[in-house]
Parts: sequence; structure tokens; C-alpha cells
Amino acid sequence: MPKALIVVTNHKELGNTGRQTGYYLPEVTHPFYVLEEAGFQIDFLSPKGGAGAMDEKSRELTDPENKKFLESKELMNKLDNTFSPADISPTDYDAIIFAGGHGTMWDFPDDEPLAKTTAAIYENGGVVAAICHGPAGVVNVKLSDGTFLVQGKTVAAFTNEEEASMELTEVMPFLLEDKLIERGAKIQKAAPWQESVAVSERLVTGQNPASARGVGHAVVKLLQQSKASAQ
Repeated sequence: MPKALIVVTNHKELGNTGRQTGYYLPEVTHPFYVLEEAGFQIDFLSPKGGAGAMDEKSRELTDPENKKFLESKELMNKLDNTFSPADISPTDYDAIIFAGGHGTMWDFPDDEPLAKTTAAIYENGGVVAAICHGPAGVVNVKLSDGTFLVQGKTVAAFTNEEEASMELTEVMPFLLEDKLIERGAKIQKAAPWQESVAVSERLVTGQNPASARGVGHAVVKLLQQSKASAQ
């Protein structure tokens, strides 16, 4: 049975605004159910371990996957008791998926154990994926040859235009699109809030919440292809 990690943020403060943030729930639930249907075992990871910080605005019950997930005591318990990088072995996993949400911009980029886990999964032939602000988790990931994981790859991520439309440009510690370009990534952009999924080698990224399900499908497809070619 293939195994995947879904990574969520522990960070719940939206800069100095006094507002709450965290991970964006559909960016957990949408890929989760795609992977589960494809036969994956899924564990949850966060930089500190323990309780992930959910953006309360994303707790949308009209979304069927959110509703199903929120009503599962077992799954919600897992999100409240996530693993930390020290708790897991990267060699056990075929994929790591960074769920977005604005909280990720504060605790994902500089978490060294998380970066090492990500690089290890990638260099072991696994898939690295990220949704919306989730690519904050890969901006500083370096491979064993010293290059950035995103260098030369095509990446879809929350755009400067989308950040501006939320009036959070000045609140963010950095702009995700700018940082990815700085790291050598080529940005794939759709119009704000439209689905855009980029597959570049074994890196899968999605621009925004509308892209979350597509990221899940792309991860499954890549790993199925990899398994087929190995047979």
C-alpha cells in the first residue's frame, strides 16, 4: 500500500493583524479523499507535531469533503495529533503533500527537519506536492547536490495577484511567487482563483484551493506511472 504525508501548519496568527489563520481545510480534505480512493495510507505531519492550526474560515460544511472529514472523529483526532518530522522515517513514504493556508508562510520555510524530510522523499524517488501557499514548504528545500528542489522546475503557487486581492501583500513575511522565482522556479499562472496544476518531474503544485483535487490526482498518476515503469 502506498503511503503519503499531508503536511499542515501549526501557525495560527495572521501577522500583526490580530486575525486567526492556519491551514486551509479543503487543501487537506480534497487531496486526502483522492489519495484514499486510490488506496493510499495517509498520515499527517506538521513542523512541531501535535495539533495543526485550522483556519476557521475554511471550515465550510457546504463542501462535501470537508463535511465528511469534520464528521470523522478518527480523522480529526489525527489532525489534532500530527506527527513531527522526528517521529517518522522519510523512506516509509511515497509522497509528501503540503496543504496551504496563510499560516504556512510563517512556519514551513525555515523548518530544517521538514526540509530534510522533503528532500529525502524526493531523492528516494517519491513525489513532493504543494497547494496554494503550501509551496512555502519547498522554497528552501535543497537536494544533496546543493541545488534548490524548485530550481528549473515549473511551479504553480498562490500568485501575487491573488495575495493583493486579499489585501495581504504587506502582511505576508514574503511573497510566495517572488520567492519561488528567486529560487529559480518557472511560474505557471492561471487567472486568479482558477485551477492550475503544474507537474514538473516529481514536483506537483497547485495555484489555489481550486487546484487541490487536481494536485491529488496528479500525485496518484505520477506514482502509478512510476510503479508501472518499475515492473
